[in-house]
Order: sequence, then C-alpha cells, then structure tokens
Amino acid sequence: MVVMQKKTNKSGAPLSRKEATHERIVEVAARAIRRSGYGGTGVADIMKEAGLTHGGFYAHFESRDDLLAEAGDRAGAESVALAARVAANAPPGLALQAMMKAYLSQEHIGAIETGCPVAALGSEMPRQAPEVRRAATIHIKEMIDLFARQLPDWGQPQAHEEAMALVCALVGTAMVARAVDDPKLSEALCAAALKQFTPHGA
Repeated sequence: MVVMQKKTNKSGAPLSRKEATHERIVEVAARAIRRSGYGGTGVADIMKEAGLTHGGFYAHFESRDDLLAEAGDRAGAESVALAARVAANAPPGLALQAMMKAYLSQEHIGAIETGCPVAALGSEMPRQAPEVRRAATIHIKEMIDLFARQLPDWGQPQAHEEAMALVCALVGTAMVARAVDDPKLSEALCAAALKQFTPHGA
C-alpha cells in the first residue's frame, strides 16, 4: 500500500484549506507556464484547471505577475531538485555525466510541461516583470552551483565558469532540440552535445 505524504507549511504544520488551495494554484500554474509560455497563461484558465472560480484569484495573489513569479519559482525548484536527485543516485564520479544525460534525454526534451523552465521559457524571460525574472535567476544560479559541485576542480574559479558554460550549452541544446520538427534531428542534436561536453568521452 502506498502511503501519501501530507503536505505541510514552512512551520511543519498541515496545510490549512487556504494554503492547500494556494499550493494547487501554483502547481497548476507551474505546469501551465512551461506548457503555454508566460504570454499564453491566463489567470482564468489556471483557476479553471485548478477547479476554482476566477473570482477567488485575488484571495491568493496580488497580481498575475505575483502568480507567475511563484509558478516560476516552483518550476525552477522542481528542476534543480530533480537534477540533484540524479546526481545523488549516480555512481561515484559519474554524477556530472548522469545529469547531462538526464537533461538531454528524449524524456526530458518531450516533457516541456514538467521539465526545465529555462529551456521552456528562456526566450520570454527578458520581457517579464522583475519578480518573475528574479525567481528564474535564483534557480539558474542554483543549477550552475549544482553542476560546479560535480566538477573535479570544484571550489576553483574555473569550475564555476565551466559550469556556467555547461548549463548554457544544455539549455540551448534543449531549446533547439524542442524547436525542430524532425525527431531524428532532435535526438542527433542532443547526442552531439553530449559527445562534445561529456568529460573525457565518458
């Protein structure tokens, strides 16, 4: 029998009805922005998908940008947490390769709604409100740090630079692989990037 873990708030207490509703809205929005983009994500559609009325929105958020910032924060946190789990479960010394393979896997390339929000929304981010961009920036930095910690020279300036370049390469590859309408080309793009950036051809 699978036991479902109850969600709790920051103090560890079970979520109140309002907190649970807020969580559901953010969860739906985090998927919606990756699926439809910031511009294609409307408040009414999110509330409907969450099983709520449009009128209840302002009991939880001051504005649409407030919701988009929280949704982006949730999506970014999910992406970093997934990469961290991949690293933790990899054999010793192979965490970096495992993270790269997972990021450029066909499963992740096809999972726009639940995958990396930077790859899904990167081209839209410069035009978003400051709070939306801030949420994205925090998790981009976290992802870079996570990659840097897997490098042999972690702690040195060059490790951070290498991690920045690597994350940019992975995000760019994912964006292009999703853009093309040729599945074989999409796979070839990911394979080429892995070949170029996997250390020592591992």
